[in-house]
Amino acid sequence: MELVIDGRLVEVEDGATVLDACRKLDIDVPTMCFLDGHEHFTSCMVCVVQDLKTGWIIPSCSASAVDGMRIDTCGEKVIEARRAALELLLSDHLGDCEGPCRQACPAKMNIPLMIRQIADGELHDAIVTVKKNIALPAILGWICSAPCEKACRRGQIDDAVVICDLKRFVAEKDLVSESHYRPRCEPDTGKRIAIIGAGPAGLATAYYLRQHGHSCTVFDEQDEPGGALRNKLSEKELPRRVLDAEVARIKELGVEFKMSMCVGSDISVDELKREYDVVVLVVGNMDNQKAARYGVEMTDKGVKANRTNFVTSDSQIFAGGGVLGGGRMAVRSVADGRGIACSVSQMLAGEEIMGLGKQFNSVLGRIKDEEKSEFMKGAKRGDGGGLSGDEVKEKAQRCLHCDCRKSDSCKLREYSDRFKADQNRYKGSERKIFKSIWEHPEVVYEPGKCISCGICVKICAHAGEPLGLSFVGRGFSTRIDVPYNDSLAIGLQKVVEDCVASCPTGALAERD
Repeated sequence: MELVIDGRLVEVEDGATVLDACRKLDIDVPTMCFLDGHEHFTSCMVCVVQDLKTGWIIPSCSASAVDGMRIDTCGEKVIEARRAALELLLSDHLGDCEGPCRQACPAKMNIPLMIRQIADGELHDAIVTVKKNIALPAILGWICSAPCEKACRRGQIDDAVVICDLKRFVAEKDLVSESHYRPRCEPDTGKRIAIIGAGPAGLATAYYLRQHGHSCTVFDEQDEPGGALRNKLSEKELPRRVLDAEVARIKELGVEFKMSMCVGSDISVDELKREYDVVVLVVGNMDNQKAARYGVEMTDKGVKANRTNFVTSDSQIFAGGGVLGGGRMAVRSVADGRGIACSVSQMLAGEEIMGLGKQFNSVLGRIKDEEKSEFMKGAKRGDGGGLSGDEVKEKAQRCLHCDCRKSDSCKLREYSDRFKADQNRYKGSERKIFKSIWEHPEVVYEPGKCISCGICVKICAHAGEPLGLSFVGRGFSTRIDVPYNDSLAIGLQKVVEDCVASCPTGALAERD
């Protein structure tokens, strides 16, 4: 049989599905309830395509290929149908892709992962996780206002996890280590960046740009790097040994500092633009006079710049940190530095300047009283309090693990991001109660994340699990469970790994 898919001719054997034909052309059709080697179930409806002869929207995983078919896989109607299917699945989805602490962090540092690594005693891995997003973690451990702790869900039960103290602990451990972490830098690109301002935003920008392989020179009119960190904070608020050590880590990556040099009098912005490929403006608070000196436009809120990619009215100048106005927190300025580095690298590579972008994130919201015990499963009891070396693991083990255990491999998240799904489009006024089942020694089952795709049911049946998993109940109350109200440990014995690996969401996931 011959079909035309997205304007391309393909030949398939009798009995093939439209999905088979699409795959023969290497066309990426999303699937969630389909598993190779098993009967189709046709429940998620994310794989839909359009039959152009009839105009119908059909599920490609179960629709038979018919000779002469003309199929569209990427038109507006198809995209809208897939988006609607995802939004229906999201309407009663219970869980967060990322923990509330990470969402509240301006730098979007993977706080839950850091905490788990600390709990496991993997301090080197923890500092790698931290410095992926935060260039100055020891400094922020002293001065950050900790929006992450205000969002910590453990605080709704007793005391928030001492996130800032944990970050500061691993950061200071690394600073004094003879084998401290040094990120890998890409080969030299030959591109040169001038950074005006050696405060937190400038230091962070240089730290990440060097990892991208670009040459960086930081200009500042002060005698030493640090900006407001050095000039406006006391020794008690921020010990100079910490500031100096963090600056030293940036210098050892090959960043050049030209201190006691005022841009505008000692050297002009126009000269920098001629000598360097890009100029980054991160000098703190800005007024109209300074803006004119640097050749950028001002608004009533600060330098005129795109808040997503940091591009100013001059395409060669990027701006972030305090120049954007609003008395930005130090952690926000550090986050800006990473975002600027990303945007600059995109521009220099000839790519669209997108910045870091935002990934889809399912949000559960404030937990109900009857859900608190569910979140406490697997978490250590005890209060928050301070932190000493002997208590580090204990304090880290208080984390509730609010983030999804499969946030990086969840198909529901991946496709919701791709098709710009809205989690709230079909959401009702009352959400279901979050449940977390810990009966199995290897697996956590969170039924509120299950989309009833049936994949685990088919795997269990195919492997001959004595009990396995099955559809239980009728109508809207149908759920995946172990027959006869038996435990998950009894139901899943032979194919635990297969079921976890094949689950398209975080419903079935490995225990820590």
